Amino acid sequence: MSSYQHEKQFVLNYFADMESANAEQLVSVLEKHVADDYEFYGVYPFNKIDNLGDVAKQVWQPLYKSFANIQRRQDVFMAGTNEVSGENWVMSMGHFMALFEQDWLGIKASRKVVMLKYAEFNCVENGKITKTGLWLDIIGLMQQVGIHPLPPQTGSSILHPGPRHHNGLLFDEHLPEEAEQTLAVLNTMIEDLSKLNASGNDRAGPEVMQKNWHENMGWYGPAGIGSTYTIARYQEQHMYPFREGLSDKVFNGHVCRFAEGQFACFFGWPNLSNKSSGGFLGMPSGDKRADMRIVDVYYREGDKLLENWVLMDIPYWLKQQGIDVLARTSTILNPKV
Repeated sequence: MSSYQHEKQFVLNYFADMESANAEQLVSVLEKHVADDYEFYGVYPFNKIDNLGDVAKQVWQPLYKSFANIQRRQDVFMAGTNEVSGENWVMSMGHFMALFEQDWLGIKASRKVVMLKYAEFNCVENGKITKTGLWLDIIGLMQQVGIHPLPPQTGSSILHPGPRHHNGLLFDEHLPEEAEQTLAVLNTMIEDLSKLNASGNDRAGPEVMQKNWHENMGWYGPAGIGSTYTIARYQEQHMYPFREGLSDKVFNGHVCRFAEGQFACFFGWPNLSNKSSGGFLGMPSGDKRADMRIVDVYYREGDKLLENWVLMDIPYWLKQQGIDVLARTSTILNPKV
C-alpha cells in the first residue's frame, strides 16, 4: 500500500513555517522547503513563475504585507499519486483568514477580517517541493470588501462550507481501494462531460448527472458564478448558463489529478478553452478564444459525488478578452493620484 505520510508531514511543516514567518523571512522558508528548479502556477496576475525568489517577491511578500495574522484554515487536506504523470502531490483547500490591513493588487484595504478562498497543490520529490499550483479567489475577496466587478451572479454568494461530514483533513493513511473507487467515479463523470461537449447538447436533462451525482449535491463555485445545491438548481444556476454561454468548448486535460479516500482533486493549465457566445458571467458574445484555469475538489459518498468545490481563474479568462478587472477596479475605486 502506497503511503504519503512523509509528503503530508513535509507540507504541513512547510505550512507551519510559512504561518510563523514574517514577510522578510519568507525567502529563507522557501529555500528550506523548495527545490532549485521550482515551478509555480498561480492565478492572474501571478501566472507561471520559475524561481523561488520571484515567487517570494511577487506572491507571498505582498500577501504578507497586506494581510495581518494570516491563518490557514483547511477544509480538505489530502495526498496521492498524480495519475497524469506519476509524482506524489499534496493538496490543501480552505481559506486564509486575516486582517486586510494594506491595499493588495489595487484592492483597497478594509482593516476588517476577510476569508480568502484558496486551493494549493504541492508536488514533493526527493524531499523538496518542486511544483506548486496556488489558486486564490480574488473576486471573492473583492465581494467581501464591497466591490462587485461583475454583473449579478447566477449562484449564491456564501462562505464555502467544508465537507458535509467534516472529514476532509486526511492526516492519516487511507485504503487505496477507496481512492480507486473515487477516481473511477470522477473519471466516468469527466468522460460523460467530454461526450456531452462533443454532442453539442448544452441543455441535457438531469439523467446525465444522476449517473454520477447525488441528488442533493453541493456545488461551491467561484465568486462571479456562485454556489448552488441539488442537481436541479445546479443545472438551472450554473450548468445551463455555463454551457449555453460558451461555445467551441475543448477539454485540454489536467496537470495533476489524484484521489485519497473519498476525496479527489485536479487542476489544469488550462483545463478548458472556449469562446463567449453571450450570457456567461453577464458578458456579451465575442470571437476571442480564451483558456480557463480551474481547480476542482470532490467528495464522494457511496457511488456518487456529493460535493464539489471549484476555483476558477476568472480574472485570467476575462483578461484574455480585453477586460482587466484588477486594473479597472484599482483605477476607478482606488486611484493613485
